[in-house]
Amino acid sequence: MCFAAIADIHGNHLALEAVLADIAAQGITDIVNLGDCFSGPLTAGRTAELLRAQDMLTVRGNHDRYLIEQPRDAMHASDAAAFDQLTVDDLQWLRSLPTSEVYRDEVYLCHATPADDSTYWLESVSTEGDVFLKPLAEIEALAKGADLPLILCGHSHIPRVVRLSDNRLIVNPGSVGCPAYDDDVPRYHKVETGHPLASYCILEKGQAGWLPAFRTVAYDHMAMSRLAKENARLDWAGALATGWMP
Repeated sequence: MCFAAIADIHGNHLALEAVLADIAAQGITDIVNLGDCFSGPLTAGRTAELLRAQDMLTVRGNHDRYLIEQPRDAMHASDAAAFDQLTVDDLQWLRSLPTSEVYRDEVYLCHATPADDSTYWLESVSTEGDVFLKPLAEIEALAKGADLPLILCGHSHIPRVVRLSDNRLIVNPGSVGCPAYDDDVPRYHKVETGHPLASYCILEKGQAGWLPAFRTVAYDHMAMSRLAKENARLDWAGALATGWMP
């Protein structure tokens, strides 16, 4: 069994196009999407057209939820920018998405954690704002109820794999369209991959169990950086250009 996992596209249709092409070039037809599809000052409308044309299992992310739960005037800038590009049908598609799902009877999918779509599963943030790998016991405490051999999550945008003490595997495929960002929850911090490439993961099941293969894909990231700058989002412009926050 072999399939691809993508996450955190954040309205970057050029990155999504490149990732879908790379997946197809590997001969893979099955894809799962871990959410946060549209939010960002980029091309949410075009991204929605691409995604909704794909036959892929998708779970809803926290920013997807904000787009359908919050009034437009209460949204943060990235969500509002995406909302203005989405159609009624796009928003209805978001409403139809589950918050978690099981794929092929042995892969658990969620955006962040099983219980909360806005909590990092594999990372913690220190009081100084440093982002680091959580202790295994804390990761395992959040895995209760996800009793399947392979668990997939996104949200942090950091490609990562953690094997639990009972041999379950948790994998974050990284972000397709947003290589760096800052946030003030649970306290101010930056997440930076250090590169502008699109990220995803191929999961293959063999005799030794599930094996993740992380992939990075080049695309015209500077076109997206320029668009973010035109939309007065210098933070996104810098992140898309370099993978670092300006």
